[in-house]
Amino acid sequence: MSEDEQSGFLAKVIGPKKRWRAYKARVKELPESRRAAVEAIERYLMHFVPTDGDSNASMFEDLADLFEQAAADGTPMREIVGEDPVEFADAFAQNYAEGGYVPARAKKQLTEALARAEEAEVTAGDTAGDTAGGTAGGTAGGTAGGTAGGTA
Repeated sequence: MSEDEQSGFLAKVIGPKKRWRAYKARVKELPESRRAAVEAIERYLMHFVPTDGDSNASMFEDLADLFEQAAADGTPMREIVGEDPVEFADAFAQNYAEGGYVPARAKKQLTEALARAEEAEVTAGDTAGDTAGGTAGGTAGGTAGGTAGGTA
């Protein structure tokens, strides 16, 4: 195996793990209610199977971008996901994957999880970036907002 082949192989094995860990660290920094919403959407998005690890990593990084930017701007959660979080997640996933089977139970769980997260956000009043740190790069609006509710 040549050095180029070896580095490509290692990048394929290690690269997605590094990106996944970086994504999880970013999500951990979000306010509690936003973190709960992102984790609920993340569980839902696992039902879609992107064609490669790079698309999968990009999907979750863009999700983190979207919620970080919204937290920094103080955008209410319903302005991010709209009235139907399942519709939002389906539209968001279509930017990265084709198809995927989502059981009805998963759709119900996503809707309930986001309702709880929104209620927690209203109760705690943690809608703004006072705890988010404002690390978003501003790419999420271009990738997700155009098809998933126009939050850019």
